[in-house]
Amino acid sequence: MNAATNNTIKKVVVLGGGTAGWMSAAMIKKLIGSAVEIELIESEQIGTIGVGEATIPPIKLFNSALGIDEAEFLRETKATIKLAIKFENWKNKGDSYYHTFGAAGRSLAFCQFHHLLKRANQLENDQHLWQYDLNYLCAEAGKFAKINSQDPIYDMPYAYHFDAGLYAQFLRKISEKMGVKRTEGMVEHVQQCQESGYIQALQLNDGRQVKGDIFIDCSGFKGLLIQQKLATGYEDWSHWLQCDRAIAVPSERLEKTLPYTRSIAHSAGWQWRIPLQHRNGNGLVYSSRYYSEQHAEDLLLSNLDSKALADPKHLRFHIGRRRQQWNKNVVAIGLSSGFLEPLESTSIHLIQSAITRLVHLFPHQGINNALVSEYNKQSKIEFEQIRDFIILHYHVNQRTDSRFWQDMRTMDVPDSLAHKIEIFKQSGRLFKEQDDLFQDSSWLQVLVGQGIIPKDYHPIANSVSVEALNEMLAKVKQAKHEPVASLPSHDEFLQASLNNSCT
Repeated sequence: MNAATNNTIKKVVVLGGGTAGWMSAAMIKKLIGSAVEIELIESEQIGTIGVGEATIPPIKLFNSALGIDEAEFLRETKATIKLAIKFENWKNKGDSYYHTFGAAGRSLAFCQFHHLLKRANQLENDQHLWQYDLNYLCAEAGKFAKINSQDPIYDMPYAYHFDAGLYAQFLRKISEKMGVKRTEGMVEHVQQCQESGYIQALQLNDGRQVKGDIFIDCSGFKGLLIQQKLATGYEDWSHWLQCDRAIAVPSERLEKTLPYTRSIAHSAGWQWRIPLQHRNGNGLVYSSRYYSEQHAEDLLLSNLDSKALADPKHLRFHIGRRRQQWNKNVVAIGLSSGFLEPLESTSIHLIQSAITRLVHLFPHQGINNALVSEYNKQSKIEFEQIRDFIILHYHVNQRTDSRFWQDMRTMDVPDSLAHKIEIFKQSGRLFKEQDDLFQDSSWLQVLVGQGIIPKDYHPIANSVSVEALNEMLAKVKQAKHEPVASLPSHDEFLQASLNNSCT
């Protein structure tokens, strides 16, 4: 029996730096660092992927739990505000829609706002869903500020775009200040208990040994511990999500900083444009079945908004997840745990949720199968729910200009997703799965944005008279539009925040 299975957990070893490694080290040290020692091993000789520059609103909770001041964070990571993703060419070439972090309108009890809007539109009162969405209105106007109101109609959830490399450096400073030990070195050998299969120590190339009770594998796609040593196995989802390559390149910043991410569909993939304070992040996610590397590179470089600042970086990946993200005494976090293309900016969130899950289920008197099983069950559900949401974008397209998009539209999809689409088509109903990361408002925007208009609406919408319905819609629209004119521009907000962080 390995000592880690029957003794108090005393030491956590994080293998790999980058965003995943330093997020893991910082949060575990902050929350349970008084009970365990934490050592992070990384080598400056090993580069990081570093393309995950867009996030979703829960990142604010993570930063808050670490006690990070937002103004300092914006300055240290060259961050900007993200209100939404603008999807271009996904329904048809030339069409666009937003997936914002907000929710349109104001709902009734048991009757979501879009049912009221559906009834109004059947009465020939042509209404645009996003005209009732404050995030959309501010994104289009290029404005942002925090609105001081208790009325939820003025809620404007937001996230960030930031330089992932700078974020890792920022978290390293925080972690080391809290007492995380950083060890520079390359792992040459992994010592494993022959009886239990548990990892006992990592031997570095200079002969040093780093022992631990729990090992967090943040070694990227290669999965040095979770796969190369423990042969955990991988669940491949490339039959649903066929993009398997990416190219990333930074470019000069634009004069006006947009408060949203752009996702631009091409004939066999999509391009991201992410605005930072000091540069733009750009990339192309594509399928190697349809594009050669050279064609993809040429396509990306010919579709930049500004001058490239470096040579393009080519990446290869396999869509899917580890069959167990916690195996024996190894927990895979980040790219070592699996990969879903960053269409909805979930890469960094999956790191965050994995760390949070580990803290919730952190063992005390040794690792036990019940904790490991629960961790893996929750991880599996989360990956599958995000997978379905990403497949949705591809599957409900109406493009006829390329074989890629036709294949995506006609492919079989997971039963869980097919059921959700059919319910919405027939009745407009949306049902949030337990713990689904994406709210009903997110599913609604993608479905409607890509042309899925429900045939019917909830009968409760008929409980409001035509006059009352029109009056309510007018008041909600006015309330949503009212604050926009007085808000500062996104760049003005950033400048004020940066000035505040320097005082």
